[in-house]
Amino acid sequence: MLTDPPRSPDVSHSPRPTGEAAPTEEPDFVAIGVGPFNLGLAALTDPIPGLDGLFLDDKPDFTWHPGMLLEDSTLQTPFMSDLVTLADPTSPLSFLNHLKETGRLYPFYIRESFYPLRAEFSDYCRWAARKLGDTVRFGHRVTSVEYDETDRRYLVHAERTADGARFTFRTPKLVLGTGTPPHIPEPCRGLGGDLLHNSGYLDHKEALQRKKSITIVGSGQSAAEIYYDLLQDIDAHDYALTWITRSPRFFPLEYTKLTLEMTSPEYVDYFHALPPGTRDRLVASQKNLYKGINSELIDAIFDLLYRKNRVRRCPTRLMTNTALTDASWDETSGAYTLGLRHEEQKQDFTHTTEGLILATGYRYQRPAFLDPVADRIAWDPQGRFDVRRDYSIDAADRGEIYVQNAELHTHGFVAPDLGMAAYRNSCIIRELLGREYYPIEKAIAFQEFGAPHTSPEEAAL
Repeated sequence: MLTDPPRSPDVSHSPRPTGEAAPTEEPDFVAIGVGPFNLGLAALTDPIPGLDGLFLDDKPDFTWHPGMLLEDSTLQTPFMSDLVTLADPTSPLSFLNHLKETGRLYPFYIRESFYPLRAEFSDYCRWAARKLGDTVRFGHRVTSVEYDETDRRYLVHAERTADGARFTFRTPKLVLGTGTPPHIPEPCRGLGGDLLHNSGYLDHKEALQRKKSITIVGSGQSAAEIYYDLLQDIDAHDYALTWITRSPRFFPLEYTKLTLEMTSPEYVDYFHALPPGTRDRLVASQKNLYKGINSELIDAIFDLLYRKNRVRRCPTRLMTNTALTDASWDETSGAYTLGLRHEEQKQDFTHTTEGLILATGYRYQRPAFLDPVADRIAWDPQGRFDVRRDYSIDAADRGEIYVQNAELHTHGFVAPDLGMAAYRNSCIIRELLGREYYPIEKAIAFQEFGAPHTSPEEAAL
């Protein structure tokens, strides 16, 4: 075991008076937040002798973008980017084993697609979380993290949301996987009305379709999926549908094989070694590598527009090069007025809509529960985590705190990529154990990302 003191018995689920603190547990590490990345860590650490982890999340059960689980939407990565396969293809917690246990392996095989439906990937993650039992505890909200200098342990204070019972977990290591909350553009903050972020789309779809006009603001896959979904029903509900994007065109996700080689250990090595300013410029220029639209969906949108416009002009507009600069809400008319600016023509204009969907992505926010230990964390000049190559962020460089999907600025666009999650978890597990448990690929790419250190002849030897 990684911890020195003896552990108390597991009593976290024992009934106790509301608000009363439970006896302290002392796992080897505590992971806070249970999305696919930390759930993958739970699945990969579960069979490791001598590594005792605990995973906490405030949600009552596993959920993964429930507002965007449209019937036809698929992952943008193959099924092998599940929780475990790229680290341990023999794991019983693989996506294929989930299909086998649920009687769906042969239908998936006959379907002949590498890309699972997003809804079935969510089902798979929920299945895996239940398999992991008491290791993963939902309904536990972390309220604060403190550090005990005497015992050299982090004190993770949590509250069970069902009854208010309080818990403290003592641990030498933390893994932060709290995710990225929805981003609301500045002009729309505190605006009023019933505007929504795309993360809540399905819960509000029926209400949206009763409006006379709907506008989507955004440029990525989520905006495209919602536009396509609403466009299919436009005749039945007779609303005007507008899609506004600041991008100069509807960028397809780059998915060629040599581009995919950039999701590799070598590219992460290369990117992390660049100066911070260069890294920031690269991230800004690489959005079509991880925020583009599936090319098949772009084609499907055009084909649907073609069919809809064959008989009559479809009441829809697609507006590119258009930035949102201002917004207001009129309670009397129940409509939003958006101030817009055409980026290339430098021309300002307005657009009025009853329904407003912001498909404006997600941005990392530092969790407030870290405030008591902020001085133990390494920060960059912009106030972001200064993430080392091994995904640690503790200021003392002792391998005490690790992050999942909070390192876009240090490790590049692969940070949110499901296909690199097993690799990152293998690296974190190596650091937690002090040895490599799952073999970690060092070089998988044919191409070289930096200046060569050897001649082609020497490299071939």
